[in-house]
Amino acid sequence: MAWFKKGEEEERRGRHDDPKPFEELWVKCKSCNEMIYRKVIERNLQVCPKCNYHFQIPARSRIEFVVDPGSFLEYDADLAPTDPLEFKDSKKYPHRLKESQEVTGHKDAVICGEAKIEGQPVMIGVFEFHFMGGSMGSVVGEKITRLIERAIEKRVGVLIFCASGGARMQEGILSLMQMAKTSAALARLKEARLPYITVLTDPTTGGVSASIAMLGDIIIAEPKAMIGFAGPRVIKDTIRAELPEGFQRAEYLLQHGMIDLIVERKDLRHTLASLLTMLKVDH
Repeated sequence: MAWFKKGEEEERRGRHDDPKPFEELWVKCKSCNEMIYRKVIERNLQVCPKCNYHFQIPARSRIEFVVDPGSFLEYDADLAPTDPLEFKDSKKYPHRLKESQEVTGHKDAVICGEAKIEGQPVMIGVFEFHFMGGSMGSVVGEKITRLIERAIEKRVGVLIFCASGGARMQEGILSLMQMAKTSAALARLKEARLPYITVLTDPTTGGVSASIAMLGDIIIAEPKAMIGFAGPRVIKDTIRAELPEGFQRAEYLLQHGMIDLIVERKDLRHTLASLLTMLKVDH
């Protein structure tokens, strides 16, 4: 898990005292506002040691710490979106795509493939929030649908990590169609009596929360993750009423029966392996 051991390796090589800008050495927690030494955060799986706030992490990093080393085989990495509507707001859609591709190194907002978790085979999809807010466009929907179809063919379960602002507005109705498309694929997975587990991270909203995120046989969330359709400010302005304490946070949803488990990042790998073992399908 090189992504969070990097600091330890640098210390062993004596590079920990290299001059670096202050903002590179310290991280301000978005929850408790404490300044935390960056290497401490990295060693703690990007979780604040003071308040347990779970920072967003890149999709590749999440795959590294969840799956068995060397077991991940990626599918459909070359699938890339087009601009069927020739959409333009303050920027043209192709320009936004290019920017996100350069920042993340991915063609689109989800990584899909097969892997093992503590020896248990699984088809896994992981959203990359830093690619246009993890929005679900045509490519995301196609990759997830193909992932589910491969799971049915190989008789293994599906695991999806969600982190999304919802449907991709630049693709209009083509984006909204992915909600139905992926949901239909999950219906076929259910008919095949194969398990589907979702892990909801901060944030999981919009069309993703209204489809694949909440259709899991077992729905897990990270602590304090924001989960819902519209944002709380939009809801408050619409209904013109104060919202309950903790509304749309994982703990509130667990209390009201909307999700099944809240699992800290450090315990997630073993929890998923245990669930996959219990739900194991005989070939």
